[in-house]
Amino acid sequence: MILDPVEILERLVAIPSVNPMGREAIGPTYGEARLTAFLEETFKRMGLTTQRQPVTPGQDNLIARLDGDPAPQDGGRVVLLDAHQDTVPVDGMTIEPFRPQQRDGRLYGRGACDTKGGMAAILAAVSRLAQQRPRPRPTIIVSCTVNEENGFSGAKRVTQAWGDGHGEIIPHKPEVAIAAEPTGLDVVVAHKGVIRWKCHTRGRAGHSSRPIAGDNAIYAMARVVTAIEQYAAKPGTQGAAHPLCGPGTWNVGTIHGGASINTVPDRCTIEIEYRPSPGEDPTAARERLIEQLPQAAATRYPIEHEPPYMSGPPLWDEHNGVLADQVCGLVREIVGSCQKIGVPYATNAALYSAAGVPAVAFGPGFLAQAHSADEWVPLDQLRQATEIFYRFCRAFPTAPRL
Repeated sequence: MILDPVEILERLVAIPSVNPMGREAIGPTYGEARLTAFLEETFKRMGLTTQRQPVTPGQDNLIARLDGDPAPQDGGRVVLLDAHQDTVPVDGMTIEPFRPQQRDGRLYGRGACDTKGGMAAILAAVSRLAQQRPRPRPTIIVSCTVNEENGFSGAKRVTQAWGDGHGEIIPHKPEVAIAAEPTGLDVVVAHKGVIRWKCHTRGRAGHSSRPIAGDNAIYAMARVVTAIEQYAAKPGTQGAAHPLCGPGTWNVGTIHGGASINTVPDRCTIEIEYRPSPGEDPTAARERLIEQLPQAAATRYPIEHEPPYMSGPPLWDEHNGVLADQVCGLVREIVGSCQKIGVPYATNAALYSAAGVPAVAFGPGFLAQAHSADEWVPLDQLRQATEIFYRFCRAFPTAPRL
């Protein structure tokens, strides 16, 4: 069974797998469970070994393995191809998010670009390899991971699978990993990380007719936000600039406070994000900001910080040069040009790199269309990406060792 990448992408887009991004998940569009079941059945029809990896209740990674020749225990290599199952929400979309449509050489729908297009290319390439069973070939692990958009917990679970010694489907640490992402068929060798957490200010509730009798937590948070803005503008608080990614960046993305207009609010909450550049520790950057805020904001009550609810390391280009050259060489054969680039967003590739596996991000589509109101992927890039994944796996057994 050889899959057509366009047809399988239509099937993937039509199955909602929305990540609630911390909101209450009510309704059939949320969660990856239905997509996981579809992927499991698809891989079984290809003849691949599959395994579910529980991550959180109701969320399972789906891991598939195409056995290599020679086998890993006989010196064969292991390639990890990763694509996350979840998409961002559909609020504000101007197209039907789960009714894929083709027009003008594009396929439209939520996830078409980020990153079901890359997933479809991997599925189509692996289906071809599964039918042909070329020799030699690496053992190919396809990791369809959950919760990439809001925590990377799926990829973190994958990295445990080759080291816990409990009969997992991944025989040992892969030699290389490619994370499917919309890169325009360039190869992402470096990207920023991310750390996000909630910060609270407290106050004292009271009637708005006598605000002096209360203590306004929103006013206190206003001083905190101003202090963060001023801190972020100071030289040195963004870490050292990376040649491909630039310096780190701070952002306050949400603010919530107050129960009603006639009540002095006793609580206010913001969400803070820092995106560190390669070589920088996101946790250390967070702690430096937290240390500065009490004096800079001068609030009556202590500023409270929750533990990070999302943290992912940057991808550093110190250890993936040979892999990037291999992928770029194939892209040039098929497309004509390829660049090794850095990007400001975070991907699962950094989790695999941090676990000791040379990793890059690569796939069809452009960042401008990811998460957009009319998300789409170019069909020519989808077909080209399929061929590149296929040729990479065919060539990898005889490629130079990293």
